[in-house]
Amino acid sequence: MTLEEVQKDAQLTLVTMALGSQTLAIPASALREILDPLPVTRVPGAAAFVPHVVNVRGSVVPLANLKIALGITGEADDGRSRILVLEVALDGEPALVAVTADAVYEVATIETGLIERIPETASIWPPEYLVGLYKGPTGFVLLPDLAAIFSAQTAHAAAA
Repeated sequence: MTLEEVQKDAQLTLVTMALGSQTLAIPASALREILDPLPVTRVPGAAAFVPHVVNVRGSVVPLANLKIALGITGEADDGRSRILVLEVALDGEPALVAVTADAVYEVATIETGLIERIPETASIWPPEYLVGLYKGPTGFVLLPDLAAIFSAQTAHAAAA
């Protein structure tokens, strides 16, 4: 997904969440459900990005840690962590994945004109994994490119 594709529509409905001290927003259309923390099963030999799977209504779903792909540090231990079950396009096919969030804040609709490119000088975030950012009520909010993240991480794991 590119910034130009996002800005084709006047508005975008997003779910905002925390990863460490960073706020991210994902399209609400990708969200299938938000769950309280679940028991996880470690997958031996799995890559650090997707070290676990969870049982979501009888389906085994990979549980990814977006902090690894985005280089975000910090943990929140305040009891607000959640699991977001998402549908992401991988190689053109829909795939069910889950990601951990330190907190889930709200569903918000924003004007797509507010979304800006990641500045060239913002080397703290990998630009190939981000669509853009916008100024939210408490600071900058990153829009990750979930398809790019999962495709790259899957390809990287397959090559290892």
